[in-house]
Amino acid sequence: MAVNAQSAEVEKKIRAAFEAFDYQSNGTVDVREIGTIIYSLGRFPSQADLHNFIAEVEEDQTGYIHLDRFLPAMTKVLMERKFPPICEEVLLQAFEVLDKEKKGFLDPDDLSQYMMEEGEAFTQEEMDEMLTALTDHETNLIYSKDLLNHLILDPEV
Repeated sequence: MAVNAQSAEVEKKIRAAFEAFDYQSNGTVDVREIGTIIYSLGRFPSQADLHNFIAEVEEDQTGYIHLDRFLPAMTKVLMERKFPPICEEVLLQAFEVLDKEKKGFLDPDDLSQYMMEEGEAFTQEEMDEMLTALTDHETNLIYSKDLLNHLILDPEV
C-alpha cells in the first residue's frame, strides 16, 4: 500500500475513533477519553507516554483535545509505531469474559445490555452504531474474529 493511501486509511480510523467520543459533535473530546481512544486504535502507551502525548495535544490546559491537534499527532504515533500494539490475546480474553459459554460469538442484545450497564453509559445512538459495525448481518451475531478485526489495526500500519 502506498504511503499516502496508508496514511489516509490511518487518518480515517483515527477520525472515526475520535468522533465516537465527540459527544457534542464539535471536534473536541474530553482529555480523559484520550487513553480510551488510543486503546481503541490498538495501541497501549505507558502512563508516562500517555501523559506526554496529552500534554502535546491538549490546548492550553482546557481539559479538551481538538481533532485538528489530535489527528496529526496520532497519525505520527501509528505510522511510526511509537506505542506498543494491543495484544490480540488480551482482546480475546476480554471477549471470552462476555462469551462465558465459549461459543465464539455474542448476541448483540447481550452486548448492548452489558455496555449500557457497565462503566460509562453509551447513548442508544452510539450502541446502534457500534452494533451495526460489529454484527454479522446474515446471522445477527457478533463473532470474536470480526470484533478483533475491528479493534486491531493492520499490523503494517
